[in-house]
Amino acid sequence: MTLQSSIKTLDFFKNLDDNQIELLSDFSHISKYDKDAILFYETDIKNHLLFLVNGLIKIYKYDKFDNEIFLYHIYPNSLISELSSITNSEIYCFSNASFIEDSIVLSIDFLRFKEHFLDNNILIKELMNSLLNKNHQLQSLVNRELVFDATAKVAYMLVQDLKMFNNLKRQEVSFMLHIQPETLSRVLKKLSRDEIIDIENQEVIIKDQIALNSIFTGVAI
Repeated sequence: MTLQSSIKTLDFFKNLDDNQIELLSDFSHISKYDKDAILFYETDIKNHLLFLVNGLIKIYKYDKFDNEIFLYHIYPNSLISELSSITNSEIYCFSNASFIEDSIVLSIDFLRFKEHFLDNNILIKELMNSLLNKNHQLQSLVNRELVFDATAKVAYMLVQDLKMFNNLKRQEVSFMLHIQPETLSRVLKKLSRDEIIDIENQEVIIKDQIALNSIFTGVAI
């Protein structure tokens, strides 16, 4: 995949014309990463805006006992960088990022990106939407860790990321949700008894989307 074709696959840049994409490619590059490679560490400082073209990224932190705390995943066609300011050319990393599978990342010089695009009111809306999506992701994280009980955590993941749930081993899901494997098993059995889900060959199938949503929203939607 070429640099310009990588840029064109990202929704963030879909409204750019060919001349703008060519300009953007002048101060951008793509990098390939192997599974388990590290993209950045907490407290790193970057000067490039990062997008995930293909692959999957895990965002996580460590607690004071050096235990890994899973936060969330970043999927293809997404902004990776967490911006705290658009006036500062430095981008601070507030967590660790590693690759769950072989991946491709687009890297853009942030200072030149501001000069040629943001300062000319180009891609402002796209950047704001990406940052709002990240804010929503953090709000979901707060709910998961501080508000949801075990059943709500499982229901939320089934609704939001059923494919990931079924692709992972149950122990990995438990680790992500910060619950015990036995607790996950009990929740799945209860949801199955209540005919909200089916489990066939270890794969979850949602039968009652409204009931599943109501577990973590508090109301049927």
